[in-house]
Amino acid sequence: MSAAAGTPPPTEAAAENASGTTGTPESADAAPGYPAHWEADVLLRDGRTAHLRPILPGDRELLVSFYEKVSAESKYLRFFAPMPRLSERDLVRFTHVDHDQRVAFVMTVGEEMIAVGRYDVVEKGEAEVAFLVQDAHQGRGIAQLLLEHLAQAGRERGVHQFVAEVLPENQRMIQIFREAGYQVAGGFEDGVMRFAFDIDPTDTAIGVMQDREHRAEAASIQAFFAARSIAVIGASRRQDTIGQTIVRNLVLGDYQGRVYVVNPAARSVAGLPAYPSVADVPDDIDVAIVVVPADKVQDVVLDCAAKGVSGLVVISSGFAETGDEGRQRQRQLVGLSRSYGLRLIGPNCLGIINTHPEFSLNASLSRVMPPRGRAGFFCQSGALGSAILERVKSRGLGLSTFVSAGNRADVSGNDLLQYWEEDTSTEVVLLYLESIGNPRKFSRIARRVSRRKPIIAVRSGRATQGVPMGHAVRSIAAPQAAVDAMFRQAGVIQVNTLDEMFDVAQLVAHQPLPRGGRVAIVGNSDALGLLAADAAASEGLRVTQAVAMGADATADDFEDALDAAIDDPEVDAVVAVYIPPMNVSGAEVADVLAAVGEQSDKPLVSTFLAAEGIPELLRVPDLAGATAGRGSVPSYSAVEAAVRALSRVVEYSRWLADSATGDAGISPVAPADSEDEGIDESAAKRLVAQVLMDSPSGRSLTREELTQLLAAYGVDLWPAIRVDSEEAAVEAAARLATPERPDVVLKATATRLRARPDQAHVWRNITGEGEMRATWRSMLRVIDDPDSAGLVVQQVAPPGTPVALGAVEDPLFGPVVSFGIAGPMTDLVADRSYRIPPMSKREAGAMVREIKSAPLLFGYNGAELANVSALEDLLLRLARLKNDLPQVQSIQFPLVLAGPDGAAVLSAEGEVAQVADARSDWFTRRLATPMADTLPGV
Repeated sequence: MSAAAGTPPPTEAAAENASGTTGTPESADAAPGYPAHWEADVLLRDGRTAHLRPILPGDRELLVSFYEKVSAESKYLRFFAPMPRLSERDLVRFTHVDHDQRVAFVMTVGEEMIAVGRYDVVEKGEAEVAFLVQDAHQGRGIAQLLLEHLAQAGRERGVHQFVAEVLPENQRMIQIFREAGYQVAGGFEDGVMRFAFDIDPTDTAIGVMQDREHRAEAASIQAFFAARSIAVIGASRRQDTIGQTIVRNLVLGDYQGRVYVVNPAARSVAGLPAYPSVADVPDDIDVAIVVVPADKVQDVVLDCAAKGVSGLVVISSGFAETGDEGRQRQRQLVGLSRSYGLRLIGPNCLGIINTHPEFSLNASLSRVMPPRGRAGFFCQSGALGSAILERVKSRGLGLSTFVSAGNRADVSGNDLLQYWEEDTSTEVVLLYLESIGNPRKFSRIARRVSRRKPIIAVRSGRATQGVPMGHAVRSIAAPQAAVDAMFRQAGVIQVNTLDEMFDVAQLVAHQPLPRGGRVAIVGNSDALGLLAADAAASEGLRVTQAVAMGADATADDFEDALDAAIDDPEVDAVVAVYIPPMNVSGAEVADVLAAVGEQSDKPLVSTFLAAEGIPELLRVPDLAGATAGRGSVPSYSAVEAAVRALSRVVEYSRWLADSATGDAGISPVAPADSEDEGIDESAAKRLVAQVLMDSPSGRSLTREELTQLLAAYGVDLWPAIRVDSEEAAVEAAARLATPERPDVVLKATATRLRARPDQAHVWRNITGEGEMRATWRSMLRVIDDPDSAGLVVQQVAPPGTPVALGAVEDPLFGPVVSFGIAGPMTDLVADRSYRIPPMSKREAGAMVREIKSAPLLFGYNGAELANVSALEDLLLRLARLKNDLPQVQSIQFPLVLAGPDGAAVLSAEGEVAQVADARSDWFTRRLATPMADTLPGV
């Protein structure tokens, strides 16, 4: 592959000026009102990168150079008239914008501008949009990206509709508007087509954007795995050096492409001729493996950009894992690479592997080339990567592809998920994660991929996000249970150890998925059969058949028992246990197991001779050349491990069945199954906007504001009157009491008092003035500071089980919703369920039922049944509110009474704050800013 047409060779100054914010003139810092958060590294349709940013006055010369390279035809289609050059007036008008009523973005590759897009407000809420893309770069999806980012900027600036005038012969631009996913209305007048469309994000528009994102990110990874020519830059003649190891692994691994060695101090390395620089290599280079010292890597990036290399795998260390100086060096490396269109794996990584015989690529430091298999593996740790490959080989599992991302400065697990989703060689995805950089994006992609291929993940540092050496990430404010809930929602099979990961992987890679959790146990050991039954019970599986044949059971006995179990409609999976008598190989039983496993449509797992992995005797040959094919029977050294792996797959199978109803892949625009009746999103947004206009730094919402906000989502907040004196309490009681409900409650709402287990802060069933006065005086003897107690009077609510609902805005996750029984006891044991909106009705129901104290809502010890449907509806409305309003930092219902007649919200608290760029990654495609607060991650 060659460099993008028209891109000049990079200069040394480019490396010196590179930073985490690429392509931005230095004048940006001094420009008044410059919206730096609109800058973005973006991925084009072909998998190459570019930088998008607002235009600046200092872009005059860039714009002139750009315009000179645009064809006369493209200029005519843009301006509806011959316009060979831009006038002085045009240059001033195009480069001087206010980033409000007039907004313009430029896209750059290296030191060259390749496209410009802009909008100009023509009347309130409406703006005219236009684009111009250099001819050499048309067809790379640039106009679509500009449209996405202009629409996001427009939404921030109060624009609701874009209009555009297009000549009928400009079919490319017409197609762009029609394919954008918005509802486009157009007309024809005076020889010009006029398009108009609302830019509020819709399910269709977001679906189009995500599909383009998927294809671009998959293409960028495909360029690495399908490389036909690789240059190893920095390979040494000395034995056992990193560079020579890479070269030897490529050659000895039977790589099917061309390998070039770059070393100015050597004439040959490992029997291959060495070139002084990558520019001297006579052929095109697809991927460069970089093993030079850290301070020389930027020079290599410039050479590779000039050569037209697509991607870099930086094995070199000395970056963010070494401290502040290394972090700065890593920012510059990523910024420079992206600015010239290159994607980067690493630095400080082990490398990449593709076992497909068409490539047979081992561009890694591991001398172990894993057998070809069905699993794609992503990990962050280089050292652990070597151990993983050894373990994979010893188990006979096999991999399709492998990536050790090291510091994970650019390419992340999300990119690999995008690639593996369409890769026909990969049927199972394995992830070893040390941190989660972009959980929202991971959740969105994983929900989709899990519907086609199982994803198995191990997360180290679960409580702290680990202590990542090279990819420092902002800590997650949401509790660990919320992270686990996100994985479950996405259908990810989460396990605790690498051994468990391989246990599950060898099952899903070789056996069919179970239809349910009913298990048959067939074996020749009573003791192991009992252990298997106990393990099944502890994992929530139900043993419906147990066959103990005795130590002298023959192969025919096993065949008959296995056939009967598989034919039983009450059995969904079979666990086979075989411990042979003395001096018996077990080969005949193995033949039976392999034959049954290959033909069965139900999963068969085994503890065969206490072997671990896919033993030779239990393998079914794969026509494609894999070590073990479909139908091979996995074996486990302990029956508990076999049952545990089976239970994880049962959970995934159930999630998969649920996802078939559409619950698993939900757009961020509106939650599925949400109750729209009584919801006025516009009124809620106006209220929040007014509060923030009056209090730009944010604040707590008043009771009246909370009442209005909740009413906009169809939620009634139980009336309460704040009181600060005995007389005020008497007056409030008189106002709230009715003939039907004469009793009121006096209670303290301050957190320090509300959490008292003895409930001494609540006095119920107060009737009349005398009782209120007596109660007030008694209350003062209980609370230490009445002025800060937050005393309120409320009407007595219908009886019910106290529950608490809440939602917060996490910096990384976005919205997080929680549910649990109210009170300090459940707080102490963290009995809460969590979900990440958008949510479905099914997920709301699961939230209510999965807490340990859920029986209290279903008649435990004779209690009345709660109206669970009303609780689910309340959860959905809360989730919808939080999903719609990122400015609502927290919305809490500390006390909701769930009774037979419904759910009464007795108290509520809310906080609002300005959000500079709220969840913009939901509505625009952008690569994460290197080493910033939100980093590339999974």
